[in-house]
Amino acid sequence: MIPLLSIIALGFFLGMRHATDPDHVIAVTTIVSRQRSIRQAALIGVLWGLGHTITILIVGSAIVLFGLVIPPRVGLTMEMSVGLMLILLGILNLSGMMRWITQTLTPVQQGEHSHPHGHGDFVHSHPHGHNPGKHGHAEDATPVGWMDRAFGRMGLYQVIRPLAVGIVHGLAGSAAVALLVLTTIRVPSWAVLYLLVFGVGTVAGMMLITAAIAVPFALSESRFARFHRGLGIASGLVSLAFGLFIVYQMGFVNGLFTHSPNWVPH
Repeated sequence: MIPLLSIIALGFFLGMRHATDPDHVIAVTTIVSRQRSIRQAALIGVLWGLGHTITILIVGSAIVLFGLVIPPRVGLTMEMSVGLMLILLGILNLSGMMRWITQTLTPVQQGEHSHPHGHGDFVHSHPHGHNPGKHGHAEDATPVGWMDRAFGRMGLYQVIRPLAVGIVHGLAGSAAVALLVLTTIRVPSWAVLYLLVFGVGTVAGMMLITAAIAVPFALSESRFARFHRGLGIASGLVSLAFGLFIVYQMGFVNGLFTHSPNWVPH
């Protein structure tokens, strides 16, 4: 019983620590930067953690129970998928920067004004009026409008987005976690239990991280619009740069795009 309790405690706290990995923090920061509610941001962290846990549990259990071997090229592809996801999130955030530059350089027409306002979870500002047809753009013409049009009617769109990002990130870390478990826990049922508790710890850790990250975004949105906009742009730039770095590391340094890939789960 004591070794089992030790495994549970270790899995939980290592899961919380795993939530602080740089690629995880950057991904959720890019998503949370469009949130105006700390509670909604914490929910995003929970959903991200659930997606991550689903992948860890499925892939990790297959490795632990059935001795699944992941070829180097497949492993590198899973790692690179995180970089591609970060690039996409960064582009979505930075698309708001290009719109802001255009609007800043465009003179404000008579009867129009500018202040921050929101469309769902996207916050921005642009010159507009309050007469019919004077808003400045259609409600669905924001940087993520095409995604809202495609998936918004599903009702689960706001749930699916962080869940999908978590699933992709779980692909990159599942093999490393499972292989670490195999070297220390010889009982398969205990190893699967460890993976589950590890996932619960990741959910808890990510919930706390996203709530903490959301504080400056939530406080600056209404008081310091320019600072809030700068935070969003900074998160997009960091996400894009780190995503490109991961793609370069996996594709060229570790050889995914060559004939001799070299992959060591970490």
